[in-house]
Amino acid sequence: MTYSAEIERMCPVAKGAYHGPAPIPEEGKWVQAKEMKDISGFTHGVGWCAPQQGACKLTLNIKEGVIQEALVETLGCSGMTHSAAMAAEILIGKTIIEAMNTDLVCDAINTAMRELFLQIIYGRSQSAFSEDGLPIGAGLEDLGKGLRSQIGTMYATLKKGPRYLEMAEGYVTRIGLDAEGAIIGYEFVSLGKMMDAIKKGVDANEALAKAKGTYGRFAEAVKHIDPRHE
Repeated sequence: MTYSAEIERMCPVAKGAYHGPAPIPEEGKWVQAKEMKDISGFTHGVGWCAPQQGACKLTLNIKEGVIQEALVETLGCSGMTHSAAMAAEILIGKTIIEAMNTDLVCDAINTAMRELFLQIIYGRSQSAFSEDGLPIGAGLEDLGKGLRSQIGTMYATLKKGPRYLEMAEGYVTRIGLDAEGAIIGYEFVSLGKMMDAIKKGVDANEALAKAKGTYGRFAEAVKHIDPRHE
């Protein structure tokens, strides 16, 4: 250790009591985090790029400082989907410090990592008060049946009004309108369920029919329209 001449001339003064860092909640315990291996938790972070034309939701499951599970979900940018593929390979097995200082290919994914890092080191994780945390695979369970991200896509113009294109339930095929032209329900296809059925050998048209459902007062609608073409 190299000290300046000014420091060398100083006389020593005893330091006060050392209380350590404030404990943070981690997987059902209170932890004084001093080293990377002291950090565990399951949580999410959201990031965006400088032009804000795309966004990323990053989910990590961290055990003793090491990333054991990663879920990378992207929106609004075609290039980011390829970045996410690379980021999924890059993240696994790294400590969260390594991940923070690694180029995750896309600014939105890098920003998501930054936001998630801040949450996890401050103990603001989804598993903060869950004893032993969440198992590896909890991120996959977030996707639900069919393993698809929760997507909402709506479009509207002042002249022609709103169009529901995709909801949490799935791809919207038709929206139902009442006598005044207001939306009162919609029909959707759960693409995950449909593809699972097709992979099991079910005819595509039959799989499509079985994967359809409705929401709201769709059956009472006086008019049904295809939101993408009408």
